[in-house]
Amino acid sequence: MAGFYIGLMSGTSLDGADGVLVDFSGPRLYVLASATEAFTDEFRAELLALNSPAHNELHRAALAANQLASIYSQVVAKLLTMADLTAKDITAIGAHGQTVRHQPQQHRSETSYTLQLNNPALLAERTGIDVVADFRSRDVAAGGQGAPLVPAFHHSVFETPNATTLVLNIGGISNISVLPAHGSVLGFDCGPGNALMDAWCQKHTGQAFDNGGEWAASGRCVDALLASLLDEPYFAKPPPKSTGRDLFSMDWLKAKLAPFSTARPQDIQFTLTELTSIAGITGVSSYLNNSKELVVCGGGAFNTHLMQRLQSGLPSLKVVPSSAHGLGPLQVEAAAFAWLARQTTHRLPGNLPSVTGAGGLRVLGAVYPR
Repeated sequence: MAGFYIGLMSGTSLDGADGVLVDFSGPRLYVLASATEAFTDEFRAELLALNSPAHNELHRAALAANQLASIYSQVVAKLLTMADLTAKDITAIGAHGQTVRHQPQQHRSETSYTLQLNNPALLAERTGIDVVADFRSRDVAAGGQGAPLVPAFHHSVFETPNATTLVLNIGGISNISVLPAHGSVLGFDCGPGNALMDAWCQKHTGQAFDNGGEWAASGRCVDALLASLLDEPYFAKPPPKSTGRDLFSMDWLKAKLAPFSTARPQDIQFTLTELTSIAGITGVSSYLNNSKELVVCGGGAFNTHLMQRLQSGLPSLKVVPSSAHGLGPLQVEAAAFAWLARQTTHRLPGNLPSVTGAGGLRVLGAVYPR
């Protein structure tokens, strides 16, 4: 089971591609290198546009997939240089791709699908390394949500003996992993993470994100708006469940904002941060058991205001970033896809039916040889 693997992740936040080069030869994984390649404003806008039906979208999606593969290959080149390794040293790349549609319908495979833009054949050609991609489709075909897939990886790296470990990943969308000392791992998408906060910040400040949550902290909560946001039926839906920009889009937010046209932008930002916080707190609260700690990963771990709101809402837990456990917040998801690629190359399952609702364990992904 030893070997070097690369994981590549570009998430709902649309900020860029994160990559890690992982050594699995020891008792615990070891990240040898990590790198990021930012998306240009133009590419980010095109990916966002492709989340909705549009003119000539098949052609545009194919070109975007080619561009993403090119960006992925640049990240791979950086990682190899940083780790002083060559393509021949790497067993495989796990490349998630960019989700632009996610429509799982539990136990209705004929109407279910999930679509991640990617060109793994081009990536294999550019890098000279085997590529594993399209991880979600097999779980969806088996009646599952296809997401989240990270709880299985979280279990492998964050599990604590004799205690339930809770992991909250705050990317564009937030998801929770419940890792009991005994019993089945659970997990589901909580709701919006950074996606709405980032979009609102970009629109009103020109900044890609609210650095440290400082802008949100300068505002105050619009209580009636928060109540309207939380009235979304998704929040009351029981797991297994997953979501994305198909639901929590700027169009969804605009409709909710219509009665609040006089609210200050910073107050809206505070309220959106509160939405993300409450979605995470609510997701966690049902599974406290003997937990002592909430491990937070993803870009949200760097939002000081958001972390403080989480801590305030979960006084019985210590809220810490994943770096406290040796894995940087921006490394976790990319490392998860390196781990999933490793599972695939060894023909081991990568999904957890207790999380996704699939009909059983499945080997995930398709392999594109070098």
